[in-house]
Amino acid sequence: MFALSLLASLPAQAETVLNRGAGAEPESLDPAHAGSVMEANILGDMMVGLTTLDAAARPIPGMAERWETSVDGLTWTFHLRKARWSNGAAVTAQDFLFAWRRVLDPKTASRTAQNLWLLKNARGISAGNMAPTALGVIASDAATLKVTLEYPAPYLPELLTLACALPLPPNPVFKPGATFVNGPYLLKAWAPNDHVTLAKNPRFYDAASVKIDTVNYYPTVDTQGALRRLRAGELDMQTPLPTAQLPWLKANMPGAAHVMPSLALAYLPINLRDPALADIRVRRALNLAYDREAVTAKVLKLNETPAYSYVPPQLARGGQQLDFKSMPMPARVAMARLLMQDAGYGPFNKLTLTYLTPGNPDNKRLAAVFQAMARQIFVDVRIVTADYPLVLRALRQGQYQLAYTNWLADFSDAANFLDLLRSGSPGNYARYSNARFDAAMAAAQGQPDPAKRTALLQAAENIALADMPWVPIRFLSQTEAVGPRVGGYVQNQWDFNRSRWLWIK
Repeated sequence: MFALSLLASLPAQAETVLNRGAGAEPESLDPAHAGSVMEANILGDMMVGLTTLDAAARPIPGMAERWETSVDGLTWTFHLRKARWSNGAAVTAQDFLFAWRRVLDPKTASRTAQNLWLLKNARGISAGNMAPTALGVIASDAATLKVTLEYPAPYLPELLTLACALPLPPNPVFKPGATFVNGPYLLKAWAPNDHVTLAKNPRFYDAASVKIDTVNYYPTVDTQGALRRLRAGELDMQTPLPTAQLPWLKANMPGAAHVMPSLALAYLPINLRDPALADIRVRRALNLAYDREAVTAKVLKLNETPAYSYVPPQLARGGQQLDFKSMPMPARVAMARLLMQDAGYGPFNKLTLTYLTPGNPDNKRLAAVFQAMARQIFVDVRIVTADYPLVLRALRQGQYQLAYTNWLADFSDAANFLDLLRSGSPGNYARYSNARFDAAMAAAQGQPDPAKRTALLQAAENIALADMPWVPIRFLSQTEAVGPRVGGYVQNQWDFNRSRWLWIK
């Protein structure tokens, strides 16, 4: 009796809450349409694919406990663990097959369907030339999924952590209280432009190891304001950081700021359907006039690498570069002016272009810097700022001339960048189409020999670099601040830290 009275008198354990600044409002939590980092972070807390990410963002077994690969690397057989959806139903191999067919079905208009094009017949399904049932994936039984690929892909465990590869239950719904999940957290609330709240999922297969009860994601487009909230203790984590405040942060909150080189490219897609921008002379002039060294060394000061290629140097293996890299900046500007004059522009006949950008402080600074650069070559840049989801929508619909965006690799392979330029790719915002480029990419896709495949990817990149559908700017570093209450944070090149691995000190 005394022991029972003692237990009854103990205070209830307080709920643990993690408050994360996510950078922007998610546009969708439907895995078929989620393509941004903030969406990937939220979905990564709610759902688990065949593989998932560990505390250092490395792929580990998820719904699949184990798998085997055929000798030729084309067939992977996954064996699922016993796990349940949050409504109590079993997670089955059919749930993966259903979700993947849905992503590839052109009726879905998925933003990331190209990431599944390595599956047998997937690209034909995306193009509308084959039925979704033609996909080379078989649910042999409830716990076995047999996956056939178009070509060997040793990076498949990385790819299977992506949102587009997540399973879905039948008749999925994507709203608080009605979304069934198989991961650590339930979708409890979503107040647009205010917060997304996740609550611990008691039916998650590893729920006993999840230490945080509630996770709040806040859209923090105003990164300066977000940093103030972090200092006040209202936020526990924030990404990205305003670069101008990094020196203060390092001096006054030692150990809080993390700057991580990553597999990411910041670039300007150029809308090739715009008559003025369809002219290679104009595109080349814009590329020449962009002072990448000034941006990286004088404006942002993150020790980032200026980008003269589309594939990060860690993956390129061949040194493809824009052909003017070695030219001094004054010579580049002089050449750009001549090209613009040859195209019919000059001091009394300037080309006016809109520049669409998300409205956080660093993006506004970069827009103003480019505006000054472009003025030297008879281009009048008009800056338009918008929330990130609206920028993405304009890019997908082709309602822009120049825009600022970035691409963080989904997996460690050069094709993940170059696939963005393939005809018909959902990420091909420039509307670039070159039969030679597509042929080189198709040949690389079907080439099992790694050295020959690399050579074909290099050839494809050289073709695209000559056509200049983008202005590559810099290879990005990720930035994040982590407050003193948070334990378990592991710095990594993806800056993915799933909440299931964190704790409150």
